[in-house]
Amino acid sequence: MKTVVVFDYGFGNVRSMVRALADQGFDVTLTSDYRQALEADGLVVPGVGAFGACMEGLRKVSGDRVIYDRLRAERPVLGVCVGEQIMFDEGDEHGEESEGLGLIGGAVTKLDADVVPHMGWDTLEAPADSILFAGIEHERFYYVHSYAAHEVRPADTSEYMIDFGDAPERVAWCDYGRSRFVAAYEHGPLFATQFHPEKSAQAGAKLLRNWASVL
Repeated sequence: MKTVVVFDYGFGNVRSMVRALADQGFDVTLTSDYRQALEADGLVVPGVGAFGACMEGLRKVSGDRVIYDRLRAERPVLGVCVGEQIMFDEGDEHGEESEGLGLIGGAVTKLDADVVPHMGWDTLEAPADSILFAGIEHERFYYVHSYAAHEVRPADTSEYMIDFGDAPERVAWCDYGRSRFVAAYEHGPLFATQFHPEKSAQAGAKLLRNWASVL
């Protein structure tokens, strides 16, 4: 049985994620313990609320160090919702710029749409060789967000001593209003989704099983 830690730093819908993972047969632990998070087969980093507050909460319990150390050791990490956003270089929320983890090049900014937040079920454009979306390329997933990354630039992860080597970057996109934003991201052991797989019914369950294939 694969072990997964859902990282508990006070900024996620952690109970629903724990249940969703347990339903797929994972041995799930909810904790902010560094050693457990480092040694689990998989680490899920959820997130709700403001970008800057999430980053502050993550750093307080050494969550940034756990993520860097896992990726350095090529151990899979899955960020969800704001847990995806903080993987980027920076976030600009409510006029306040905050530094992210710098693992994906780009900035998180407000959606350009008549109705914000983007809430509900929506489709996406997945890359043909995606790991996460194998068999569910045309399914709908559940979103709740007002901010997103609208581009992906090359990221310099050398300062964290993280080398993704020749692993391809795979980006899934979603259109909402006048925005085209990053719906999901895959790069070596780093995975992230803007939507909530734990709230996305059978498509979300399949995505979690697909992620399990790399653990």
